[in-house]
Amino acid sequence: MQAASTAAGNPSSLHWAGRAARRIVDDARDQLAAYVGCESGSVVFTSGGTESNNIAIHSVLSSCDPGRVVCTAIEHPAVLKPLEQFADHGFETQRVRPDTNGVVTSGQVIAAINDETRMVCMMLVNNESGAIQPVKQVAEYCRSHGIPMLIDAVQGLGKVALHFLQMDVDFMSLSAHKIGGPKGVGALIVRRGMKAVELAPGGGQERGRRSGTENVPGIAGFAAALGQIDFGAFAPVRDHFEKQLKIAIPEVRIMSEQAQRTANTSLFLLPGMDGETLLMQLDLAGFAVASGSACSSGKRDPSHVLLAMGLNESLARSSIRVSFGPGNTMEDGDALVAALVKSRNRLKGMAGLAV
Repeated sequence: MQAASTAAGNPSSLHWAGRAARRIVDDARDQLAAYVGCESGSVVFTSGGTESNNIAIHSVLSSCDPGRVVCTAIEHPAVLKPLEQFADHGFETQRVRPDTNGVVTSGQVIAAINDETRMVCMMLVNNESGAIQPVKQVAEYCRSHGIPMLIDAVQGLGKVALHFLQMDVDFMSLSAHKIGGPKGVGALIVRRGMKAVELAPGGGQERGRRSGTENVPGIAGFAAALGQIDFGAFAPVRDHFEKQLKIAIPEVRIMSEQAQRTANTSLFLLPGMDGETLLMQLDLAGFAVASGSACSSGKRDPSHVLLAMGLNESLARSSIRVSFGPGNTMEDGDALVAALVKSRNRLKGMAGLAV
């Protein structure tokens, strides 16, 4: 709010109002760079993770001969969709499938890389299951073989230790709202020496890498949100919720339970239930949960992540994803379990099934 009310100038303007706005942007850039372990000049502010991923992919593939791109089968659509577009230009995408816990192995990804590989794209944390992926080992291989690599760290920011220079990758995408910051602002971290291609050429802002007047209040809010939420503190609440859920509904299946995952996410299946229908029941009860990815607005297709993990469509459609955040308590978890049981029993009764 302070940035919006006191820095109304265009940060590209040379007058005093513009300089005040520029100071806010530059300070935020320094703060973000220090937080993720990169040089300030590597930070390109964007509208969010989707744009950041698209810039990185276009930057590499638009300037090289057709070949192979290696990614995982559980990537966010912001990675999968632009790669599908490049298939029309002769690029082949090799998708590495995860195990039943939703984790790929570094060996699998490395084995998919060949002499024709032009780029590797890999998420740090899956946005549906919370499962953490072995990006470090793959990054080391890519660096030693001169293969550009994009790390989608949108779900990892604030939850997994990040140090861009130590990871030694070429691009890393981030989004502010995943750490409690404003929606509609993010960043792409670009390794020194890598070119970032503008998706929408214009005034040459962000050192010619992302044109358009910078979102000064959003950028300030992004910096202000850094490190403000201790996501690890949600683990006891999440674990208590899952324990009580398994007691109340023994047939529930917690996805990625055996994998290393972020502390705020719980993805589970309720066999025989439709996740979308159950979601609406929970919404009426005052709970905001998701079925699949909240980023896929309006979609009713089964989760591509769960299908890649080996589930059939029926089971994939029975999924519910719960994200715990500031203010959530053990009692909230208990209340959600009770609401799930009540909604499930109501739906089963309506269908004439035994409760």
